[in-house]
Amino acid sequence: MGLKYIALNLCVGVLLALFAHWYDGSGAVPPERSMRDGVDIGMYAPGAPKPVRAAFVVLVRNSELPGMKQAMRQIEDRFNNKFNYPYVFLNDVPFTDEFVAETTAMTRANVSFGVIPAEHWSYPAWINQTYARECRENMARQGVFYAQSESYRHMCRFNSGFFFRHPLLNDIEYYWRIEPDVEYSCDIDYDPFLYMSRRGIKYGYTLALHEYPETIPTLWATVKRLLALRPELLRHANGLAWLSRDGGDTYNGCHFWSNFEIGSLDFFRSEEYLAYFNYLDHAGGFFYERWGDAPVHSIAAALLLKKEEVHWFEDIGYYHNPWTNCPLSPESRLRCHCDPSKSAIHHPWASCTQAWPALPPSSNSTSPA
Repeated sequence: MGLKYIALNLCVGVLLALFAHWYDGSGAVPPERSMRDGVDIGMYAPGAPKPVRAAFVVLVRNSELPGMKQAMRQIEDRFNNKFNYPYVFLNDVPFTDEFVAETTAMTRANVSFGVIPAEHWSYPAWINQTYARECRENMARQGVFYAQSESYRHMCRFNSGFFFRHPLLNDIEYYWRIEPDVEYSCDIDYDPFLYMSRRGIKYGYTLALHEYPETIPTLWATVKRLLALRPELLRHANGLAWLSRDGGDTYNGCHFWSNFEIGSLDFFRSEEYLAYFNYLDHAGGFFYERWGDAPVHSIAAALLLKKEEVHWFEDIGYYHNPWTNCPLSPESRLRCHCDPSKSAIHHPWASCTQAWPALPPSSNSTSPA
């Protein structure tokens, strides 16, 4: 009995000593437990100002609520329950009370809901809507995906040139795009916003695919006309090599799959990007063809940004039907549940993914060939 009593006292004494070392009575968390990547973890408390002015940006319909909740559950479990970055939900119509209540209940982070201005989700004055309808019908006969959809075209135009102008994003520097029904298969134990901000990275992706050429038959010709007028928009020749196999004569279709993207809003708000978008917008291809925001974003990033300003988040496990990015390193197996053998990088259609990091380092002198 005496030995048990002594052993119990020793255990209690050790626990008290450890507690005294950890807690000084002030209520403060000791320094070794209060920092994450050099940032006070108090900044990641719900509602606290974050080390980077950043947010999840979600364009979603009321009818997509179940898929949106699934996506939120994924990103909360894998990342945001530790970091508490806010969400900004956007819709071309007001959100229902049900949508607001159920998405707000999914997170401790701040949540905002906004309606897209009508002028950002409608036909601009220079578009011939009769001709646009004829073009949609012609694409439908060719079997093009979303050939007849007007809302899809409004979405692509909005994501290409207007989402970053919404008032709810006025004070935001970085955004992380999330869509309904996506899956995150790996724990994310660091802050990608902070990682990008500290390194001057302007755009991040998980997958890069080849675009369907029948959706963008004149996009590259339009870009080349713009570059002839404003050659300074081709800042970095490395990016052109990623977009074209023949020195810029034709477009190979490489684009960052934009349903996942983490980016700098300052990049999209720049004079160069706005001039680029406005030129494309007036060409009419968002409505006369089916230009997607993915090739529009990607061409701009490749032309305007250095190789080092675009980052492949190879370590983020991500799935959007039908493609997945699954990290291949042995270490990732300890924090991921995806099957690396099914990662899209094994498929030729996703060869653009690794082609960007394989580019040579950027040089200071870049000019059109």
